[in-house]
Amino acid sequence: MRASRLLKLLMTLQTHGKITARELADMCQTSIRTVYRDIDALSEMGVPVYSEQGVQGGYRLLDGYRTRLNGLSAREAETLFLAGLTGPAQKMGLDATLADAQLKLMTALPENMRLEVDRLQSRFLLDAPNWFSDDEEAEHLPHIMTAVLEQRSVLMAYQSWKGVRQREAQPLGVVLKGGQWYLVARVETDIRTYRVSRIESVELQSEAFERPSDFTLAEFWQASLRRMETLQYPVTASVRISELGRKMMEFLCTSYVVENTVVMPADETGWHHATMPVGNPPHGCAELLRFGAELEVLGPPEVRVAMEALVTKLTEQYSPKASPQYRG
Repeated sequence: MRASRLLKLLMTLQTHGKITARELADMCQTSIRTVYRDIDALSEMGVPVYSEQGVQGGYRLLDGYRTRLNGLSAREAETLFLAGLTGPAQKMGLDATLADAQLKLMTALPENMRLEVDRLQSRFLLDAPNWFSDDEEAEHLPHIMTAVLEQRSVLMAYQSWKGVRQREAQPLGVVLKGGQWYLVARVETDIRTYRVSRIESVELQSEAFERPSDFTLAEFWQASLRRMETLQYPVTASVRISELGRKMMEFLCTSYVVENTVVMPADETGWHHATMPVGNPPHGCAELLRFGAELEVLGPPEVRVAMEALVTKLTEQYSPKASPQYRG
């Protein structure tokens, strides 16, 4: 157990450069006192690790020191190859780099582990786009990736709903969501999200920028998703829903709606009363119509009225009088 912990500590120091004892303890899931003992153990083993004092201090390895020891288990090696997504890597302009890295890793693995990697790759496939949609074109993605990795500002022309706008941005990260690419970038003092397919031109600037020290891409993206979901479903509706309708929710609704819907036990008719987040009419009503006759909106009144108006319009549209050519 301790050997594994020391190896993880060494890899963390090699990857992160200077790092505090508290950060090491959190990453290695141990106490600060244990970190101190492990640092001493590494020093006794000849690893050139030293500490820097002060507010900005921490532990680091001697400049230029690298260890070839990686300690990869068979499962870890398999997972690394599984994470090698050829399609997205090609879009980012990194497919050749990925292939070279996989070749080097495969060469370094023992023969029995290579067989396991081949077996895993032949049995799993990632198809990133959603059903019935293609992976969108992202012409300028390779340039965006260069700007992200080299921390270089960009001048870009972006097609928003207001028209084409010029933006000077500092790219902080790229996200692939449902087959669509998004750029997260700082513009002046704000951090914003841009659809890469809507970038009409991009020009890399020569100067580098300083990344915000408190910015984490994963945390920003999750917070953005929750904020977007809240804006997309601003209304809480009271509904009656059948048992079949309750089962249909899993397939018709987003995870946000499912997680935030409260369903009461069935009454004597077998139907449930529930509260669920919905979009503003008319879009929200169109979403609810997918349940057909398995859901009835009780309130709020404006959503009920909007549903009644939509159903009435559909009834008139499909009546024989409206479309005589479709009479029996």
